[in-house]
Amino acid sequence: MPTETPRPAVDTSVPHNARIWNYWLGGKDNYAVDREMGERIRSFFPEIVDNALADRAFLVRTVTHLVRDRGVRQFLDIGTGLPTHNNTHEVAQSLAPEARVVYVDNDPLVLAHARALLTGTPQGATAYVDADLRDPEAILAAAGATLDLTRPVALMLLGVVNFVADDAEVRAVLDRLLGALAPGSYLVVSHPTDDLDHERAHQVARAWNEQGTPKLTIRSAEAISALFDGLELLEPGVVSCSLWRPGPSDVGGLRPVAEYGGVARKP
Repeated sequence: MPTETPRPAVDTSVPHNARIWNYWLGGKDNYAVDREMGERIRSFFPEIVDNALADRAFLVRTVTHLVRDRGVRQFLDIGTGLPTHNNTHEVAQSLAPEARVVYVDNDPLVLAHARALLTGTPQGATAYVDADLRDPEAILAAAGATLDLTRPVALMLLGVVNFVADDAEVRAVLDRLLGALAPGSYLVVSHPTDDLDHERAHQVARAWNEQGTPKLTIRSAEAISALFDGLELLEPGVVSCSLWRPGPSDVGGLRPVAEYGGVARKP
């Protein structure tokens, strides 16, 4: 269940990542300041909408693969963002109604919409935790009320690691979270990259960081790949989200996007 700890009021004067992403995905949970920032970025990087759509499609394909082909029935989704369509629990429970999903975010607007994330199947479970990625102890303590951490869990970090700038901090957080999960668990990461167009990728980051929150960090494909160190990376490795195991309906409209992703198994 959502925690009762009071959160700061939603600040509608500053553009925010979750709301801008919601705007690019065609959602309605955003404000004028978010739409203005979204359009500013799209003016010099129109592919940003493709990035957002590819990231959502990546979520659908990875969750589908883990449930259908790997037998995963538990998901810990950190950096949930605002509910749209094809949320993790919807995809997982459409294939395995008994699947259990814990969402984690620390944005007050996401917290306000958490009820939409808690409408899962009667056979399974969905829960929402109000916490920050940088506080793995709080996340694990709360997630353990819904998930059995002695059994495999898929740790979903889609578009959230890029809001932690320090590589050593990222490594420490990943090590703590993965260390608490059972062998046979999986790590799923998506992250913006500068490998396709270094100059424009950092132009996006500069524009975002002038006004937006939280601050954005762009990483190379090599740095993103390093997030999976010590794990068994699934084919095709760390690639553009649009190119990670595309389905038959995707063929023909595929092109690389500046959002890379990968999936790996904890041995």
